[in-house]
Amino acid sequence: MSGYLTIITFLPLLGAIVTALIPGRNERAVKFSAAGFSLVALLLSLVVAVQFDPSKSGLQFVEKLPWIPQLGVSYFVGIDGLNLPMVVLTTLLTLLAVLASWNIKPNPKEYFALILLLEVGILGVFVSLDLLLFFLFWEVELIPMYLLIAKWGGPRREYAAIKFVLYTLAGSALMLTGILALYYASGAKTFDMFELAKTPYATLYGAAFQTVVFFLLWTGFAIKLPVFPFHTWLPDAHVEAPTAVSVILAGVLLKMGGYGMIRINMSLLPGAAREYAWLLGTLAVISIIYGAGLSMVQNDLKKMVAYSSVSHMGYVLLGFAALTSLSVNGAMLQMFTHGTITGLLFLLVGVIYDKAHTRQISDFGGLATKMPFYAVLFTMAGLASLGLPGMSGFVAEFLVFVGSFASLPWLTAIGAAGIVITAGYLLWMIQRVFFGPLVPKWAHLEDARGLEAVPLVCLMAVVILVGVYPGIITGIISSGVAPVVAKLGL
Repeated sequence: MSGYLTIITFLPLLGAIVTALIPGRNERAVKFSAAGFSLVALLLSLVVAVQFDPSKSGLQFVEKLPWIPQLGVSYFVGIDGLNLPMVVLTTLLTLLAVLASWNIKPNPKEYFALILLLEVGILGVFVSLDLLLFFLFWEVELIPMYLLIAKWGGPRREYAAIKFVLYTLAGSALMLTGILALYYASGAKTFDMFELAKTPYATLYGAAFQTVVFFLLWTGFAIKLPVFPFHTWLPDAHVEAPTAVSVILAGVLLKMGGYGMIRINMSLLPGAAREYAWLLGTLAVISIIYGAGLSMVQNDLKKMVAYSSVSHMGYVLLGFAALTSLSVNGAMLQMFTHGTITGLLFLLVGVIYDKAHTRQISDFGGLATKMPFYAVLFTMAGLASLGLPGMSGFVAEFLVFVGSFASLPWLTAIGAAGIVITAGYLLWMIQRVFFGPLVPKWAHLEDARGLEAVPLVCLMAVVILVGVYPGIITGIISSGVAPVVAKLGL
């Protein structure tokens, strides 16, 4: 089993090189190269998922080699219940993003090469168990994402791309400071996350040290998640990014922040996590209500979905803040389900924009008569996002709320109001776009069909599968969450 993770992580890098070196302007070869490499990466991640044994505690598929022994840096990768769902989600969404970009213009060769390079950075973050390796992969995703937005984005693409870079770099600087503090304070001279987790930082250096380092790391992750008030880069990036890039951004890039919180903040500094749970919970509830409220007043479909991500990531932070096994399991499941549901919503917005060349909700009306299949998919995706039973979103939010109520009852009760607001803006949007009399200028629109329907159907199938049979993923997640909750001592 050794070597699987390295192949999965770096296969897209080989794909990016091969795609970039395809001679001439053979667009067909470029597209099939990108699709082929991303498909193989997905299949290999599914092989790992099938062979993963959730009944065993600890890491599986471990690969560890000395890299910079003088500094205690290792090439250390492995899989457990925390990162396996994120690896599968990354490879799935990358393949669907490639298919959704089949007609991308201009320079498809550079575009697909950057998509594959972006996949390398994200996968590296999820599988790395050495803090310095984790940080290096964290930085790798910055350049391709910047270029994808700046070159293939909308009218304000340069502004959105630079804003994304500035926010990310600010968070990275704080993270690196926190990582170095953990490294030097441990005395072990290692970046191994599991070795560092054995160091009693609060006992050795006092609660103040643990608090400062906790928030240095947490702020970097909170910017990526994003948490209020660090969220302002997200709507601009989403609105200006190409559809497929928005899918990857919402689907897995944001999850890097949540994953960092549980893998590093909660695992290495559990005392600070307990001490400031109330603060994190408060910020989570603000994000939930604020994001949902801003979604309600948007007229741009893409901006509405973007602000909904701020709200839904608030549920993730609330689950982490509650520090119960059930709530943390729900938060991890929410990261997976949000990736599929919001990825689907961005793909749906992209389809209508390609056909109508507008995303303004007020411009539409009665589209269900011309695009019934598309209308059904959009309605189902909206219902999944608001947490309808039978859809994956319901399972995740239910676990978060039930698990959080035990330790943060008032904050959980306020946060639950976000479901009502979410139902309001999604159902109102669906009514205005798809029902009522057909706006005459859209009489020529055709339904989603062929290749553009494939990613939509795939993601909807995952949403329904997890909603009907959540055990397919909850057992895996629980095996990773249990050791973290045990360290919290609650």
